[in-house]
Amino acid sequence: MALFSAPERRFADALSRLAFANPFLPRRIDLEREALGPDFDDSDPVWSRQVELAEDRPNVLKLARRVEPLADRTRAQLCRGARANQADLLLYEDLCCYLLYYRYLNDLTATAHRISGATATPPRKVAYWKKFRDDFAHYLELPERQLPSRLQAEHLFACYFQIRRAFFHIFEFLLGGSLPAARLRAAVWQSIFTHDMRRYRRVLYRHMGDITTLVTGPSGTGKELVARAVGMSRYVPFDPDSQKFSDDLAGSFYPLNLAALSPTLIESDLFGHRRGAYTGALEDRAGWLEVCPQSGTVFLDEIGELDGAIQVKLLRVLQARTFQRVGETEDRQFRGKLIAATNRDLPAEMRSGRFREDLYYRLCSDLIVTPSLREQLADSYENLRNLILFIARRDAEDEAENLADEVLGWIEKNLGRDYAWHGNIRELEQCVRNVMIRQDYRPTSLESSPRDPRQRLARQITQGTLTAEEMLRRYCTLVYARFGSYEAAARQLGLDRRTVKSKIDIQLLEDGGEGS
Repeated sequence: MALFSAPERRFADALSRLAFANPFLPRRIDLEREALGPDFDDSDPVWSRQVELAEDRPNVLKLARRVEPLADRTRAQLCRGARANQADLLLYEDLCCYLLYYRYLNDLTATAHRISGATATPPRKVAYWKKFRDDFAHYLELPERQLPSRLQAEHLFACYFQIRRAFFHIFEFLLGGSLPAARLRAAVWQSIFTHDMRRYRRVLYRHMGDITTLVTGPSGTGKELVARAVGMSRYVPFDPDSQKFSDDLAGSFYPLNLAALSPTLIESDLFGHRRGAYTGALEDRAGWLEVCPQSGTVFLDEIGELDGAIQVKLLRVLQARTFQRVGETEDRQFRGKLIAATNRDLPAEMRSGRFREDLYYRLCSDLIVTPSLREQLADSYENLRNLILFIARRDAEDEAENLADEVLGWIEKNLGRDYAWHGNIRELEQCVRNVMIRQDYRPTSLESSPRDPRQRLARQITQGTLTAEEMLRRYCTLVYARFGSYEAAARQLGLDRRTVKSKIDIQLLEDGGEGS
């Protein structure tokens, strides 16, 4: 008798592929549909955090309920000596791994939430480990059967804990229902587990800390949230004897904003220093590279601002994983992971000689690009209300729904749907608070540059070289570039929206008006 019937095999095969799929890619939905057949519930292909939406969707719960009886029946057959080839045994193994993950999902979630804060605490005993170990032995340590992956209970337990933490930090903090936001969440998941989770579970979990992650994107798009999601989702070994994880990840994320500090302070914070190394160094100090544990992460924000001399020292860290405190010659080991972020165009910085090419190629082994708010809303404008509601929940509590409706109405009336949101999520936060306090929001123009079209317009007006029509066209274009939408520009100019649109000078926008 075959180990699986034809329908059971189809279900088990789809579930096996689903168990190792990226949960934030649309492929997951296809596999759920394949596994459940007519029982599949149609759902949004973008799995995102909605204010009033439960985390687990109906299809996930249906799959979990189907797995256990099939795993129990198949185990019984194997224990009775049923024939099974390696492919059958691998399907059985994947069924059992899926079953165990969802059986301990709530426990893993509670533990993940406990360490999501910033304060480190000593690792605690995991109360449910013994029960997990017994369940593992029941399903995956069969008498006289060697399963293909030869899993160890403590390693599988550590992988489950990592998966749960990764999902928590990605799903809860990287918001947005648009496809660009979904692609960002999927990219962060790959940064943690790679595209091949089987290979990761076999060997790569030991080496991902050696690979530097570079996060790029406009200001205000959540680069630090991305870095924190990756850093707080590191693999942490589990010790079955002490029944504890080797590290508590709370407090193991070390952020350093390079744009806010002088080169001397950056060196001290990053590398540490010896007493007397410079004026004010009154005692020995360990830097972030030294105190960071093996499962920890050092995050260098605004890496494009890094002084050239420190770039050389950082390159050595990435090449040899060693460094020296300022004022010392003793080599010390960096054991953690390094993540860097910037909103600068690093290839342009390299061409100008301000950023080292060899350092860039050490940083970009793993690259994540954060989308702008404008990109997200261009794909799914309906997502704006959900983002506003998340912001409103922090400030207005039970009044959040009413405030969100008020802010959304104000934006549509005064800024319009095509507003550019130059400051991205950070600007949206200020807009919500301005409307909440003053029922008004005035976008701030960006800093002028040497090519600033406003300066050119003022010079041409002074010189008297423009016709009235040219002056109107250029002024309308500059006001549109500042406010980011036809509605807001029309409101400022006291003109009809269609009139403003007809006056926009496209060439001026391409030449720099959009940045004014």
